[in-house]
Amino acid sequence: MEMLTVQGGAPLRGDVYVDGAKNAALPIMAASILLNGDVRINRVPDLVDVQTMSLLLQSLGATVRHSDDILQIDTRRINLHHADYELVCRMRASVCVLGPLLARFGRASVSLPGGCNIGHRPIDLHLKGLAALGADLRIERGYVIAEATQLQGADIFLGGPGGSTVTGTCNVMTAACLAKGRTAIRAAACEPEVVDLARFLNAAGARISGPGTSIIEIDGVDELTSVSHTVVPDRIEAATFAIAATATRGSISIHNAQPEHMTSVLDALRAIGATISVTPNQIDISTAGPLNGVELAALPFPGIPTDTQAQFMALLATVPGVSVVTDRVFPDRFMHVSELLRMGARIRREGASVVIDGGSQLTGTRVMASDLRASAALVIAALAANGESQIRRTYHLDRGYTQLDQKLNGLGAKVLRREDNSPSPGGPHYLQKDSTVRNTSEQSFD
Repeated sequence: MEMLTVQGGAPLRGDVYVDGAKNAALPIMAASILLNGDVRINRVPDLVDVQTMSLLLQSLGATVRHSDDILQIDTRRINLHHADYELVCRMRASVCVLGPLLARFGRASVSLPGGCNIGHRPIDLHLKGLAALGADLRIERGYVIAEATQLQGADIFLGGPGGSTVTGTCNVMTAACLAKGRTAIRAAACEPEVVDLARFLNAAGARISGPGTSIIEIDGVDELTSVSHTVVPDRIEAATFAIAATATRGSISIHNAQPEHMTSVLDALRAIGATISVTPNQIDISTAGPLNGVELAALPFPGIPTDTQAQFMALLATVPGVSVVTDRVFPDRFMHVSELLRMGARIRREGASVVIDGGSQLTGTRVMASDLRASAALVIAALAANGESQIRRTYHLDRGYTQLDQKLNGLGAKVLRREDNSPSPGGPHYLQKDSTVRNTSEQSFD
């Protein structure tokens, strides 16, 4: 197992380039099951989650080749419809194969998903949507068994108490591409990654209208054809760098970004005191003046993503004044708080919110990551801290960031990746929460 050693205190300066979005690439890879042919996906990050999805597709019979940032998938030899627990338990996005397998083969057996330990995330809305399309569904021994002779278009409401479901929208929208007639998904997720999936499917011959709005309509077609597609830039990676630059009081230019997908994040950073300018593919951010506390809430798009909540908390621990951070998507996503407290942050939790008495100087120490975005938050805190920090369980980090340590070092940070030979409870496994079906929703692939 590896760990990161971070020497804090150096402002980030220079240029950094973001990769394609993990949360777009994964459902697009899953949707390739619908196509009986060749798929080329450009700007695919080399991440553990991408490797896991590649293994899952190969286990179904597909041929997958990943060279540089180009992923090529041949789906013609897919002949299985069983997605095994050992692969699906590693990440939540694996459940996105359920809809495509059902639509193409009329049957799917998919393990209930795993992923990061950030709160209860059942898939009841996925099942509700597929059932509305005519699927016969049951859960046996931890697997969703879905069957349908021919899916039929339907009017489907996918809203839940926590908002729209991202992976649920992807699953139902993908399955509806081969259904007979028209499907309308109401309360659909509006995230850019959902829009990118729709672009991929439309390029392959699907007829999808309204992605990016709360109502998506799909007119079913008989088949989809081979396609080449370029994945949208990763807004979460870009946001992580922007937050890290602010926390270290640095000045960086973020290239290959898409600022229109980050309006809420950039507005929040401006409110904190950062100076930001944007062009269509670049974000310049600096922190010459004083910073101040704010109140933030993680919300469905176009709000602040829940996947940046932890990073903002690390930043605000360094900012003078009182800040409040609320997560209305995953109100239990605060396992990083205890580790930030170890570094000297003054934070108290109040239900779905935390109150941060910011401005104290963080100090380097040993900390342990609990999930993907918590890992990024601890790296940001370590960059801003005095002294050296050791961050364990970096396998979480590698699920969502490509060579983050090297990119940070290119900006003047001092981050060393090395083997962690010390005893550590838990080990490198993927924690899961109870998968009982109940009425809720989710916004994150982590």
